Amino acid sequence: MKFRKKPVVVDALRLGWGTWSEMCEHAGVGRLAEGKPQGCCVDAEGKALPDGQASERMGLLIPTLEGLMLAVEGDWVIRGVTGELCACKPDVFELTYELSDA
Repeated sequence: MKFRKKPVVVDALRLGWGTWSEMCEHAGVGRLAEGKPQGCCVDAEGKALPDGQASERMGLLIPTLEGLMLAVEGDWVIRGVTGELCACKPDVFELTYELSDA
């Protein structure tokens, strides 16, 4: 069987230094210990660095029902229809979503 995804409008924002203020509002950034997404630094392989270790590349740790998800700089952070957050790689985002007037 094949299925087509229902048309849905989502809010999405691309993670980057220039959008960090907007991201804080979009994703409700705070502390993981409080169940909120938390900013972090990532290494060259795109893995989150332990607290206190710095790099020029940013990330966002997102708590989900399936566990922690990591968005890295350049990824899209999507707020779904029930308010859940998830990360989406740019190439997949471009294939899946288009700009909406809604």
